[in-house]
Amino acid sequence: MKKGIIIAAVLGAAVLLGGCSGQKSEVTASASSDTTAATAKETGKESESGADTFTVGFDQDFPPMGFVGDNGEYTGFDLELAQEVANRLGRKFVPQPIAWDAKDMELEAGNIDCIWNGFTITGREDGYTWTKPYMENSQVFVVGKDSGIKTLADLSGKIVEVQADSSAEKALQADGKLAETFGTLQTTPDYNTAFMDLEMGAVDAIAMDVIVAGYQIEQRKADFIILDEALAAEEYGVGFKKGNDTLRDQVQEQLEAMAADGTLKKISEKWFGKDVTTVK
Repeated sequence: MKKGIIIAAVLGAAVLLGGCSGQKSEVTASASSDTTAATAKETGKESESGADTFTVGFDQDFPPMGFVGDNGEYTGFDLELAQEVANRLGRKFVPQPIAWDAKDMELEAGNIDCIWNGFTITGREDGYTWTKPYMENSQVFVVGKDSGIKTLADLSGKIVEVQADSSAEKALQADGKLAETFGTLQTTPDYNTAFMDLEMGAVDAIAMDVIVAGYQIEQRKADFIILDEALAAEEYGVGFKKGNDTLRDQVQEQLEAMAADGTLKKISEKWFGKDVTTVK
């Protein structure tokens, strides 16, 4: 992985803000489609929550993948991708914020059609029906620039914070020896809270996705760095209820079409300044 400061600079380079909170109906996408809802019905493209909708569950405090923007609307890289897929399937896009630790319940109840929000496949392969990976990521540690923490060994005796039920938490659970060296490993509902805790000195480090870490550091203009040593490498995908192969296949088909016509590249460059997608 690249050096921490370089990662933060690159990821923050061409970020545009948008989005919001509460029960909103749509997020503006950068591209559109002439596919109609009638076509969706004719081809049998029905979703869990309704034949004419595509309801995406996401964590609204997870920028730049999905979050509340300055204009009070939901926005983010993943939400723009999902909006475009919905357009091409002829469905109304419904971004549905969820409590991350309740995502499985929401999916099983049919309240959402999928989980699409920097959702890590690694370690969850058998729990969902997945698209192919569309993005690579890694779990890293964010610390204060002047904290004296330079390596994973320096985290010994420190207070480390992680989002509840996140990939970072699962990676730390898998690597129990590292977590055992911490003074305290505590959870938080979202990473916005985690960064406030780090800014106030309430914690010494945050374990999290490198993509989100770089964005947060750039936006906050804070004296934070990403440690060079990564906790784990992983891949992002779109997760559906186990057995929902039909909708998964439809979404995968559109992602591949978006890669072929340059739409994925365009949206990625808008948010990250370069194409970070891996769909072929």
